[in-house]
Amino acid sequence: MKNIILSFSLLFGILFLGGLQPQLSYAQEGETKETFLAQADQTDSEHIEAAHNEEADHSDSEHHVAPTWLVIPFVVLLLMIATGPLFYEHFWHKNYPKIAIGLAILVVFYYLFVLQNVHAPVHAMAEYIQFIALLASLYIASGGILIEIDKKATPLANVSLLLIGALISNLIGTTGASMLLIRPFIRLNKGNIQAYHIIFFIFMVSNVGGSLTPIGDPPLFLGFLKGIPFFWTLEHNWPAWVFALLLLATAFYFIDKKLGKAADEDIEPEEITYSNKFSLIGMKNFGWLFIIICSVFLDPNVIDGVPAIVYDGQKFSYLREVIMLTVAFLSFRFADKRAIQGNEFNFEPIREVAFIFIGIFGTMMPALELVGNFAKSPEGASLISHNTLYWGTGTLSGFLDNAPTYLNFLAAAMASKGADINNIEQVRMFAANGFHDSAFELMAIAVASVFFGAMTYIGNGPNFMVKSIAEQSGIKMPSFFGYIIRFSLPVLLPILILVWLVFFAFVG
Repeated sequence: MKNIILSFSLLFGILFLGGLQPQLSYAQEGETKETFLAQADQTDSEHIEAAHNEEADHSDSEHHVAPTWLVIPFVVLLLMIATGPLFYEHFWHKNYPKIAIGLAILVVFYYLFVLQNVHAPVHAMAEYIQFIALLASLYIASGGILIEIDKKATPLANVSLLLIGALISNLIGTTGASMLLIRPFIRLNKGNIQAYHIIFFIFMVSNVGGSLTPIGDPPLFLGFLKGIPFFWTLEHNWPAWVFALLLLATAFYFIDKKLGKAADEDIEPEEITYSNKFSLIGMKNFGWLFIIICSVFLDPNVIDGVPAIVYDGQKFSYLREVIMLTVAFLSFRFADKRAIQGNEFNFEPIREVAFIFIGIFGTMMPALELVGNFAKSPEGASLISHNTLYWGTGTLSGFLDNAPTYLNFLAAAMASKGADINNIEQVRMFAANGFHDSAFELMAIAVASVFFGAMTYIGNGPNFMVKSIAEQSGIKMPSFFGYIIRFSLPVLLPILILVWLVFFAFVG
């Protein structure tokens, strides 16, 4: 209980104290610090003091951060995403692109013309382009693969497909696995598909499943780009991954056994013979998916010689995104038409995600900035432990995009020990437990950012896309708050608490 209270104290400080105290943010966040502050025998207090002294040396590149009230557009957008489809559906579906872009422009203009901070909007734009290029290419390429399963939909068959999807998520990412399997999952349960089927798909395939490799989920990939070894997540995250998936699979099995049977009783019985076979149409699109996954690693910050746009001392990828979008075009252009028609493929789900996340990436800058600055402050650093990192990273990953949230809390955890997230050797040392409790803190950040991404529709990119595909298939999905109240709080949150109790609460 004490750890939970400390976690929410950290969040309180981020949201309120961060706006009341004069704060400063460094425009040269990507700059590599010249000296390695940490020695293995130094105390944590010496690390913190050294870090703050070093930050003072960069006072010539400071600018004031956004005030707390600038978080309001982000809150308004979240509320409209939650209430629009429920209370003013026609207005929302007609105008959500204008609303999302308008709120984003409001925040971006404040940064550009009031704060004179070009750095943050440029970073947000680059992250959005990377985000949407990956999602769009995986969505379009997987749309050309038709998986037909001629099998009776039983709780065991459904659980098996969800667990297979969770495993595949680590090979082609949660987005790739979600787009590849959501339509077959819906077809398998045709005539009896309900909202809880889709919600558990989001829990297991679109989020928790992708915890074992950097390919699995965007936060883990960003950590890999910063210097965390590729197999670190597999080595450290697999026990929590197995534990959470077994709990989710068990919960789904009994829910599906009860609710699925009740739904069957309402349907006139028919004699149907199943062959228990599955077929694939559009196999060549697996090749396009392979190219997309390989292109993910073409990062100019990792591989020297990869073309990049250099801005403010940092390299921004564009070759990777060009490859992804080219593959998206070619995979659709040359896709098997039977697969496209069988999947009832259209561009509306990715269009909705593209516009909604323009608004999210544009408006969440002040919230992320307050998170990062407070957590790096002496007050925030004093609250940092593996427990507070688990709950802090997790809570915000459910409502902010989990990838930048991961980076903010990793930067804060490293800064509290006098290390720098932009120094690849220090990141590797942090992952190797070179600082007190550092590997365990990294595990808390990694597990929480991926697992808690399932708490809301906007916690992770695939969530919203799966919801949109389900709705287009005629499935009545819960609203934003309905998702949280009916599924996240009673089902997912207890499992996340159990993960904390088993792996984090009583350690250290």
